[in-house]
Amino acid sequence: MFLASLGSLQAQKSCCTMPVQDGSTEALALNASFQAAHEVPAPLNFVSETGKMITYKATDGKAANAYIVPAAKLSDKVLIICHEWWGLNDYIKREAEEWSKELGVTVYAVDLYDGKVGTTQEEAGALMSKLDPARATSIVSGLLNVIGTGKEIATLGWCMGGSWSFQTALLAGKDAKACVMYYGFPEEDASKIKRLQTDVLYIYASQDDFIKRPTVDAFAEKIVKESGRKITVVPFDAVHAFANPSNPKYNSEASASAKKMALDAIRKGLKL
Repeated sequence: MFLASLGSLQAQKSCCTMPVQDGSTEALALNASFQAAHEVPAPLNFVSETGKMITYKATDGKAANAYIVPAAKLSDKVLIICHEWWGLNDYIKREAEEWSKELGVTVYAVDLYDGKVGTTQEEAGALMSKLDPARATSIVSGLLNVIGTGKEIATLGWCMGGSWSFQTALLAGKDAKACVMYYGFPEEDASKIKRLQTDVLYIYASQDDFIKRPTVDAFAEKIVKESGRKITVVPFDAVHAFANPSNPKYNSEASASAKKMALDAIRKGLKL
């Protein structure tokens, strides 16, 4: 584990920030190479032990959904999980229960797709490409209203969810105590990064064809410069989505190591 270098790096556009001519993540979601890198999850019929779906009001006035796993003991410490491009499927629900058990905190897995789940690469690509940032922000903001102020909040997500883990930390403001991004698309807007009030752990896949190291280093430099917070970038010799157990290229050794680091970062931030 090491702090990302803050040397004189020239930021380079990665595939995630400039996948095609218009440079949008919407276009990336429909990019054939990006879709091919996310193989279809194996079927999973997860039966919940303690979790359940809840409906609440987003800040745009519309209904929103999340999966909640209550802590065994009442606590003011919360983990928010942001799903990857497939949506809030059974894999994410299972992850929510596992992380709740590991940490002993209430976990909310937020549904950014309003009940839709992709089961093919094409479906997932369409869902990600049509995700309205304003709607997603209102969903997360509404969930933060449900959680309430004065709580200690950690955020976690993978791929697209890694990006939304960062955005959720921004929205949580001073209540944000830890942010874990698994190979998420880095934020480039310095004015947004300036609002960050927590340290960040970035899990990086060195074989990632879509998020290149110079882009991550430029992101790290901005975090330190604009917010004064610390970002720890940890590279793993693995492919994009290596920690997804539904991925045929799942790397169990790297995934276990990354999860330990993520748990340690969250425990430190939440003072568990």
